[in-house]
Amino acid sequence: MTTTDSAVPSSTLGDTWTRFWFAAVPVRPLAVVRILTGLLGLLLAWSYAEDLLLWFGPDGMLPRDAASAWRPRWGVTLYDLATTPTAVRGLFGATVVAFACLLVGLASRCAAVAAAVLWASLLHRGPMLVGPADDCLAALLWCLVVGPCGADLSVDQLLRGRKGRPRAATSPWAALALGLVKVFATAITVAALLAQLKGDSWWNGEAAWWLASRAGSLDLRVAYDRSEYLMNLVTHAIVAFETLFAAGLWFAATRRTIARLALLGWPLLGMLAGEPLWGLAMGVFAVPFADVV
Repeated sequence: MTTTDSAVPSSTLGDTWTRFWFAAVPVRPLAVVRILTGLLGLLLAWSYAEDLLLWFGPDGMLPRDAASAWRPRWGVTLYDLATTPTAVRGLFGATVVAFACLLVGLASRCAAVAAAVLWASLLHRGPMLVGPADDCLAALLWCLVVGPCGADLSVDQLLRGRKGRPRAATSPWAALALGLVKVFATAITVAALLAQLKGDSWWNGEAAWWLASRAGSLDLRVAYDRSEYLMNLVTHAIVAFETLFAAGLWFAATRRTIARLALLGWPLLGMLAGEPLWGLAMGVFAVPFADVV
């Protein structure tokens, strides 16, 4: 390095951009995301399994033409090629196998690609049935495709160790994958905030009551009826939490604290909203930044 080079500040915008996306970071946080994503995928797949042919079979309630009208222009699905019940079950079974491989870390990169494509195919086959947890899972899967998700806590790692190959503790590709996790987490949260704040109930404090009306296991309407103050407090606390999460992940001073808060906050919010799997999915986005692994 020349004297001139050493005088250039290292905190330029370009350096910050490079460090964010390409600096080598530990691979373990991404491996934990892989495990949790595989588990989440199996849970969501189970929710589709019982009525798979009822909805997506050749004579199911969702004809291909009707489903295609709901898809975005770029949406394609392998299920359009499945013209028999056996073929539909085969595609779905392959999706389950891909999630199981992600869970244990077997052929992780290939499993991530297969799971991402097969899950997208399932969602595009019945876009009107897609819930917020399904979309979160799709985003997490594409992050795993980018990074070395099987480099730690995996069968792949054990197999490499038996062959005498050194373990890679850090990787620039892990930084890219975790950067995408952060971008997706922020984008999803901001989108939720914007959708919420379009409604008067989030401004006047009544939104918590409406969430409780569909929450099922966590119905707090009786408590809200007794205390308008509590209802308003919960409503505005949700907005404050989402705002802090979307902004706090981007600052080193607040990232770990906000992410740890989110590990509890998102599952609780999912229960309040009647979408527990969505709350768990959003919690997965926070895991790699909480420094708990």
